[in-house]
Amino acid sequence: MTIVGFQRFFAPIPPRKSDRIWHFWLSLSLGFAVVCGWLALKQGFSGEWVVQDDARQHVFWMLRYLDPQLYPNDLIADYFQSVAPVGYTTLYKLAATVGINPLVFNKLLPTVIGFISTWYAFLLCKQIFPLPLGCFISTLLLNQNLWLKDDIISGTPRAFVYPFFMAFLYYFAKRSLIPCGVAIALLGIFYPQCVFLASGMLILQLFEWEGIRPTLSRNRNDYYFCFIGLAVAFVVMLPYALNVSEYAPTITRQEALELPDFYAKGRSKFFKDSFWGYIFGGGRGGLLPSSLYDPYTLVFAVFLPIIIRFKDKFPFLKEITHKIWLLLHLTVVSVVMFILAHAVLFKLHLPSRYTGHSFRIVLSVAAGIVLTSILDALWRKVKIPQNSFKIGIIGQKIVSGFLVAAIAIAIVFYPSFVKEFPDNSYKIGNAQALYEFFEQQPKDIMIASLVLEADNLPTFTKRSILVSREYAIPYHLGYYRPYRQRVIDLITAQYSTDIEVVKEFIRKYNITFWLLDEGSFIADYVHDNNWIRQHEPTAQEAIASLRQGKIPALMAYKDSCAVFAEGGYTVISAKCVLSRE
Repeated sequence: MTIVGFQRFFAPIPPRKSDRIWHFWLSLSLGFAVVCGWLALKQGFSGEWVVQDDARQHVFWMLRYLDPQLYPNDLIADYFQSVAPVGYTTLYKLAATVGINPLVFNKLLPTVIGFISTWYAFLLCKQIFPLPLGCFISTLLLNQNLWLKDDIISGTPRAFVYPFFMAFLYYFAKRSLIPCGVAIALLGIFYPQCVFLASGMLILQLFEWEGIRPTLSRNRNDYYFCFIGLAVAFVVMLPYALNVSEYAPTITRQEALELPDFYAKGRSKFFKDSFWGYIFGGGRGGLLPSSLYDPYTLVFAVFLPIIIRFKDKFPFLKEITHKIWLLLHLTVVSVVMFILAHAVLFKLHLPSRYTGHSFRIVLSVAAGIVLTSILDALWRKVKIPQNSFKIGIIGQKIVSGFLVAAIAIAIVFYPSFVKEFPDNSYKIGNAQALYEFFEQQPKDIMIASLVLEADNLPTFTKRSILVSREYAIPYHLGYYRPYRQRVIDLITAQYSTDIEVVKEFIRKYNITFWLLDEGSFIADYVHDNNWIRQHEPTAQEAIASLRQGKIPALMAYKDSCAVFAEGGYTVISAKCVLSRE
């Protein structure tokens, strides 16, 4: 292909060639999404004991759809079932109805979600910047960003933000009322936080700017569209407003400040030492997620407000439509919701949820526009006139060609330069014998343990545990208060020198088995476990007791009451402990 031919291949295209070229670039975009999904599938099905990190919270309890007798009277399973959005649970339940294990379905979903997200991302970009190459670059950057973190691959409610919110933005840009309403409804039943963003977008489009002065829109259709959209949002959000959770109340800011869980080494770290770090340092309370500029090529997005002033030097910028306002409106609404979420902290869940997802969309589209415009401007310099052989001009063309190649490689092959792509958030179980032992036990057993492996037991063994770090989610006090008391009681019992304390604990929580590992009774083992140390002063008392050489009463039963001992793990029968004098 000649230089001129290549230029025409991604430049503005005549109508008679439009469909063929648009289909090519859309297919290329979807192809990349399929490749990402395939790589994720290979990771997910690489072994028998593989589970996505967040699926251990949000999916494990769905095994009840296959066997209703699992997790009886289980605080953890009941809680995570209660907070799951109805659309999300219905989808998994339908899959289970046709015999698909929820944990298998969880691994299959990301490929489908990624494909649909890419489809709508490409169509959205076409509304804003109708150049095939520009749409391809934007969707490519978005895909790289999404697969370099674990939102989509989680298959949990937040994975559905991208297909449904992208669909909303696309239909909103097209002014397609019914599909837009459907997208809002789907957001409401899968990830309700984003309904606030959609509602803000509907309201903001009623305002126009005359210079620096805002005025109300004179288009009656804008008000009609806004009213219908807000009505759908109201209906879909009403059940959440009326529902009084059995695990209420939601924790307040003041209560969170008193819990070590929300600080630097806590399970749900939120607060930081400096205001800058708190607001802009990423994390659950930050405006800008730490992974926002991954891939680094997304940084080009910040140059859009600058280069858009130089359309004579970047001709492709003239192709931007008036719908570019979507990016500005989405940014404004996201920041407003971020501020509101901080103002009523935890009532609207985590502030970062209102900027992390939307900013990725904004940056991907903006970076795609900038990079496409830069590539075009450089490529124009590469085209050397037939009669131009001056050394300076030729050197300029060589440098421009080198920059085009470098930028193109950075855009397309960025995943090849990172350590792991897609993001490997899968957890691999390494205690097969332990899993098989518990799975052979009755379905109503209760396992007490402070070892890290307890995080995997509900998923891999389908049996209930009393507590573990993975499930220590502190946002609803109706759940977390009894949960935290369980942990304190377990620490107290495991390191008490009085066997009656141990027995009382077993009776109180109907413990069937007690799981220990090789380091369970070593002071440094307890000291180095940040999650255990969150439970002061109980944890500190246990550490002090061990360092003083005091022997926990439970140690005397580690051998005599052991029913399993393999791979560094020991399981003690609680019934045996109770029967001994």
